[in-house]
Amino acid sequence: MNRLKRYTLAGILFVSVFGTLSHFLYQLSGNSFLVGLFAPVGESTWEHIKLLFFPMLFYSLWMSVRLRKEEPGVIPALAVGNLAGCVLIPTIFYTYSGVLGFHLLSLDIITFLVSVLAAFALALRLTPNGKIRKYEPVLVAVIALIAVLFFVFTYGPPEIGLFAEPGI
Repeated sequence: MNRLKRYTLAGILFVSVFGTLSHFLYQLSGNSFLVGLFAPVGESTWEHIKLLFFPMLFYSLWMSVRLRKEEPGVIPALAVGNLAGCVLIPTIFYTYSGVLGFHLLSLDIITFLVSVLAAFALALRLTPNGKIRKYEPVLVAVIALIAVLFFVFTYGPPEIGLFAEPGI
């Protein structure tokens, strides 16, 4: 197994474990403002996207430092994977809960894990593609913008469904 695949498998494990643990981190920190910027502070779908976004961002930074020379497409590929995983969480959640009329913790966990797997699978597939490298500055800027939006909307969310506690 090559280094890219090993790092990808380790990333899936890292994000799955630390994403799950981060669900409880805000409460365990005594509702620390700083921790709340990176970990969910409530049960909204938006806050739950943090479970994937920040652990994958941190792992991506670490992975990029180690693989950038041998895999120049790793940074934009991981950015696309992170974005795709973040889109999948609300897509799967709202689809299944809309069809069923309610949500289940077990399906929420499966949604998270499927999103993590899809994010890293996409990144693995895109990394060898040299064409993606030209989009790196834009993708890095989009990831940075989303991080800022998480910081802003954590404590000042808009009044739309994505930011509301699920009522189903």
